[in-house]
Amino acid sequence: MAARTFKVLNPLPVPKGTDEYEAQIASILAEFASKVPENLFLSESILSNPPKNVTAVPRECGILTPEEIEITENYDAVGLAEAIAAKKLTAVAVAAAFAKRAIIAHQLTCCLTEWFMDEAIERAKYLDEYQEKTGKTLGPLHGVPISVKEHQPLNGHYTSFGFLDTRHLATYDAQMVRIFREAGAVFYCKTMQPQGIMHLEGVSQYGRVLNPHNLGLSSGGSTAGEAALIALRGSVLGIGTDIGGSIRGPSGFCGIYGFKPSSYYLPMKDFLIGGFGAELNVLCATGPMCNTLRDMDLFTRVIIDAQPHIEDPRLVPIPWTGLSAPKTKTPLKIGIMMHDGMIQPQPPVTRALEWAKSKLAGNPAFEVKPFAPFQTERAMTGIRKAYWPDGGKTVKDHLAKTGEPMFPLTQWIIKDAEGPDVGANGVLAIRVERDDFRIEFSKHWAEQDVDVVICPMFVGPACEHETAFYWNYTAYFNYVDHPGVVFPTPIKAGKKGEEDYAPENSTPLGEEDKHVRELWAKGDFEGAPIDLQIVARKYHDNELFAALSQLKEVLELV
Repeated sequence: MAARTFKVLNPLPVPKGTDEYEAQIASILAEFASKVPENLFLSESILSNPPKNVTAVPRECGILTPEEIEITENYDAVGLAEAIAAKKLTAVAVAAAFAKRAIIAHQLTCCLTEWFMDEAIERAKYLDEYQEKTGKTLGPLHGVPISVKEHQPLNGHYTSFGFLDTRHLATYDAQMVRIFREAGAVFYCKTMQPQGIMHLEGVSQYGRVLNPHNLGLSSGGSTAGEAALIALRGSVLGIGTDIGGSIRGPSGFCGIYGFKPSSYYLPMKDFLIGGFGAELNVLCATGPMCNTLRDMDLFTRVIIDAQPHIEDPRLVPIPWTGLSAPKTKTPLKIGIMMHDGMIQPQPPVTRALEWAKSKLAGNPAFEVKPFAPFQTERAMTGIRKAYWPDGGKTVKDHLAKTGEPMFPLTQWIIKDAEGPDVGANGVLAIRVERDDFRIEFSKHWAEQDVDVVICPMFVGPACEHETAFYWNYTAYFNYVDHPGVVFPTPIKAGKKGEEDYAPENSTPLGEEDKHVRELWAKGDFEGAPIDLQIVARKYHDNELFAALSQLKEVLELV
């Protein structure tokens, strides 16, 4: 019998480049496929006719043992660390289970760029032997599997800036990766990101990341692969980055938790070789993507306990109290922003906001009030220019080196800034406008008299492919540099045609809102989970988590 071909679901093609470029991509994909044993291939019947929602496939496909299903579905990172430390589970069993589930997830959603189960098993064997010999664990993440976004250097594996010409083999760990390795983590895969790492979707040279809840929808971006992988329980903890919504967007699209800290709170040293011009104006942030509140807390605590600011003095050395922070606010003042004054969110998001309001109403622990939006159009104009001070030249230069095509969403994100390099005075003008805006928004926040704000994460549920045009609800908080968490709600989008905008929201707020309504009428969002976003003031990251701790029971957070 002839050997089967390794297949990955990719219902929509990606743009084609030159013959030389396509040959390089084909070689990379073939190298990946050659490392996957046939006993981990999904059946032809699943791949030829997959369900719209594939979240049950890993459990039901027959590849995983009952023990592996138990390990991957019933533990979070905290639970795994505890079970391995108590010798209820071995690091080897955990690594094998998550590596196997990750390759199943990849076949369903195209979420990985590399997969290295054998290396993970060897690392896990070392950890089990270490524990047996010493009677203790290596660190707080002993045996916990962590997935890593493609651009973050992981020694011995490929990293890139989202363009083919930048792909190279890393010979070291990035600072954060090294901290996790020293804490006992096991690495087993790298995950997909879009071209240039600047889409709110996950379409790259290697394919398109699909949403596990509805394959016709995007998994978000740029940390697209992590979100799909975690939603399919192929990972418990992933490392995301966010300069416009790249943690919060995909987390929200896939119904998981994601935390974007304030800038320079968690380390990103070595994440992008040569830096990124956008950070002259808007700083990126890195943080966790996972399935529980306490895993976000664990991720952050392990990093801060390692005192990363000593190695990287750009970091602000604020101790982490997280979910253990004292609850000093009684009542907690919560602003609810139903829309941003520019785009009224699609009906399921409004329904989720109304759900949150109803859960909080009448509870003496909370004072709930409306939060008025503030000059969103001005902020979005500012941040789109801030991203590309060179007018898009760097993007075009990278593409030209290998004959790589410019993807539609790459063109979309650079279009407002395309043109000549703005130069030093232009960057200064962008920064002055940014800082003026931040000062004005800080005054606006103070006038609203709130501790935190709950608002949409996106203009709707997970969007259909190639339609993640409007980043307003996430990028705004990058522009003002406020920390934010997205959290799941029980709300899901219904079948096409089941709900529409409420009468009081029937009038578009502008042209962008009108376009979003057209996308809603056209799309099929059935089953898409709805996350909401909660934000706090800059460097009030601990206060944000204290608020989440207070909200845990009433908003049914896990």
